[in-house]
Amino acid sequence: MAIKIIVAGPRGRMGKEAVHMIHNTEDFALTACLDHKNEGMKLSDLEAFQDDLNVPVYTDIEKCFSEQQADVFVDLTVPEAAYKHTKAALNHQIRPVIGTTGYTEEQLEELKQLAKEKQTGCIIAPNFAVGAVLMMKFAKMAASYFPDVEIIEKHHDQKLDAPSGTAKKTAELIQEARSPKKQGHPDEEETIPGARGGDFDGMRIHSMRLPGLVAHQEIVFGSAGQTLTIQHDSMNRASFMDGVKECVYQVMDMDELIYGLENIL
Repeated sequence: MAIKIIVAGPRGRMGKEAVHMIHNTEDFALTACLDHKNEGMKLSDLEAFQDDLNVPVYTDIEKCFSEQQADVFVDLTVPEAAYKHTKAALNHQIRPVIGTTGYTEEQLEELKQLAKEKQTGCIIAPNFAVGAVLMMKFAKMAASYFPDVEIIEKHHDQKLDAPSGTAKKTAELIQEARSPKKQGHPDEEETIPGARGGDFDGMRIHSMRLPGLVAHQEIVFGSAGQTLTIQHDSMNRASFMDGVKECVYQVMDMDELIYGLENIL
């Protein structure tokens, strides 16, 4: 039997890719979409969608979840909306697969407790690209040998949060493998505020936002006489869909919240 899926933000860049992936996956069935407009329309009525995407569009999440018997809710929108959507999905015991970054520690803890209470699986992944997950794993391995490290992440200029969720997750993994360390000269001074990037446990994170970029990150480690750079580039948003697909399969067998794709691969 096909896994029934609701998608939030179908008109967004990532939402369109998710709709396309679900529609072309034999085991999946797109049952509805959640949008901030176009209530009562069919997805096929909207520009850029195929005629056979005859699924309803909702603006009211409670109405959507009440009327549609879905298994999984996929949200690749923005943090403010995704947090509310995730809570609503869990309360309806619909399994969320969330690719939005920017959650606070308090929000994540609240959602973990709610997933546990409802015994409903939930996956929140800062990055669905398998290569990006491997990049983070390799960075944690390297941090045991190279404690001096800086992270440079580059995204399109419409991204709302900085640093990216992937950069923060990378820093957290590195933190597990290295002791806190203040890097650079002890008397270092920024003549332009922010020139050295954000400080996370002594390591620096730099964010670039430019048109033409999609999602890119490099982690640069330094030691006496050598540097090591681990880099990942997503050239288009299709690169994230294999990870989304895997999460939809895996979340069906979960009864708790998992944060990070690396925990299910």
